[in-house]
Amino acid sequence: MKRLLARGAALLMALTAGATAWTAPASAALPDSFAFVLWNGSATVATGTTPAATTVVTGPPGRYRIVFPGAAAPRGVVHTTAVNTVPHWCQANSWGPAGADEVVYVDCYKAGGAPDFTPFTAFFERSSPPIAAVPGRFGYVDSQATGALVDSFNSAGGANSVVPGPVGQWTVKFPALGTPGPTDGSLQATAVSATAARCKVFKWASNPSGQTVLVGCFDAAGAPVNTRFTLTYQYQRSLYGAAIPPKYFGYLWNRPPLGPASTNFNSTGGVNSIASAGVGLSLLKFPNLAITPDTVQVTAAGPTSDFCGLNTPWFHFPPDTVVRDVNCFTNAGAPIDTGFLISVNSQF
Repeated sequence: MKRLLARGAALLMALTAGATAWTAPASAALPDSFAFVLWNGSATVATGTTPAATTVVTGPPGRYRIVFPGAAAPRGVVHTTAVNTVPHWCQANSWGPAGADEVVYVDCYKAGGAPDFTPFTAFFERSSPPIAAVPGRFGYVDSQATGALVDSFNSAGGANSVVPGPVGQWTVKFPALGTPGPTDGSLQATAVSATAARCKVFKWASNPSGQTVLVGCFDAAGAPVNTRFTLTYQYQRSLYGAAIPPKYFGYLWNRPPLGPASTNFNSTGGVNSIASAGVGLSLLKFPNLAITPDTVQVTAAGPTSDFCGLNTPWFHFPPDTVVRDVNCFTNAGAPIDTGFLISVNSQF
């Protein structure tokens, strides 16, 4: 098994390197490709996975090789969230096309930084121009620690930028993705590293000229660390950039308490809700979004090294999607009430 994973990793690196010259066809729609998976620790879960034939293979402790059949695309972004009652986080390791398939490597850790197997949900998306005239705003970056962009997309055609600040901090700008402000939409951030790291949204500001986001990343000890990361911004648009379809998506910012109304969106017009389920636990309901397959991603928000995930997989009580619960922890693994962003997205 280890030899298989090693060969797969080598093949992935070669194919990813060779894919940089790939360009989307002129008729490309937004997105070029997307896929997601829910892994329960022993099998993929159909209601949280597309394509249906997606496979997950375990490797060394905490390492997963995900194959999204027929979803190959160069570059793009990956987000992932641990699903466990015990404090864990997951991060992207690497990804790229292998023939017609997209292969993603995800690494997971328990509090303290030891690699460890855990259920998780993971998401891949890649977009490129031309850009259809659809509602909302959407953009992403895949940034090296230096601020150099591995990939970038902006649904309004703006040139995204990443500027490093103090160790473990970056200012990301999505120009032309203007909204009324002062804070509108939602974000997801994920560390990309072969060593333990996790990223979150420190803060962000919206205005008619675009979005400005401060991203922060930490190592397993809770110290700021420079690392590659991905960041996706959505405003009245799904996490993979498309709009109508999907007809069923939503997001919410828990500061806590709730962020402004412009950060709590439901594409069906329903009102998303949140309630405390105990220290560090938040029960959420997204009305009318129980259309599968769907994916849920969570990112911690705020200036400390706290991190968040999912206590259990989300549930469908038609017509609603229920998340029981988002769980958040200090770096040491103690439950804590802290900020987070959550995004729920159906394929349809």
